[in-house]
Amino acid sequence: MSALVDWIDDFIDHLAGARMLSEHTLSNYRRDLDQLARFCDDQRIADWQQLDTRLLRRHIAALRSRGLAGSSIQRKLSACRSFYNFLINEQRLQHNPALSLQAPKSGRKLPKPLDVDQLGSLLDQAPSDPLEIRDLAMLELFYSCGLRLAELVSLDQFDIDLRDASLSVVGKGRKERQLPVGRSAIKALRQWLEVRDQLAGADQEALFVNHRGGRLTSRGVQQRLKRWGLQSGTQGKLHPHRLRHSFASHMLESSGDLRAVQELLGHADIATTQIYTHLDFQHLAEVYDNAHPRAKKTDT
Repeated sequence: MSALVDWIDDFIDHLAGARMLSEHTLSNYRRDLDQLARFCDDQRIADWQQLDTRLLRRHIAALRSRGLAGSSIQRKLSACRSFYNFLINEQRLQHNPALSLQAPKSGRKLPKPLDVDQLGSLLDQAPSDPLEIRDLAMLELFYSCGLRLAELVSLDQFDIDLRDASLSVVGKGRKERQLPVGRSAIKALRQWLEVRDQLAGADQEALFVNHRGGRLTSRGVQQRLKRWGLQSGTQGKLHPHRLRHSFASHMLESSGDLRAVQELLGHADIATTQIYTHLDFQHLAEVYDNAHPRAKKTDT
């Protein structure tokens, strides 16, 4: 199996260097490909050249039988395609066995957005200590900017411009975007920065730190949001993606500007924004007909 893993290592090094993917994304690629390598080892396949479409289909069927969602299987197939494309470009192989395979479809579950009253109950609370002041600043920033969890925990102090009420974020694919920050979030951030030094060391750059003074982790954020959700009586589980989804839904309801919401969320494909905001084709067509200069009806 060592020969199989060696080529995976080469691919991961390529992704890290040429495409500059995040550690989280690299970890997902490695986990999916290591799982495929274990399948090959079980099938007595010692070389990636021996993995054909028939055997790969058997691997997919085994994943499906274990209850893995179609979206997860699609991600694993995508990792396999990318891996084989790399090997072909490196002239190590000539055929990609994953090209003709499709993952089974499964419905995409979206979190139910919080309504304005629920958000008010959640955000209009009086913090009693530095950790709660930090938490409310995080909650406000999640909802004000529609941030991803990974984006929030990677923020440094210099990413925030309080005077300009703006935020610099590095999203997926290392793409940077500038976001406006609302008044409530700016107020909460000012309050947090006034007490941050009680927790953080002098050389700590992270905007949000834990009780030990280190950068707050994704797991730490999730646990704190769950606590606040229970404390405020929020219906359903409170998690970062639900706040991001609430931001997207409320922005679209108020503005009707799908493209602007796409930019704010940092989506490369507007179809992703459409999924987030529950839009159907008819609504998109109406927006198009009302907005596009060459689509507007004219009197004849």
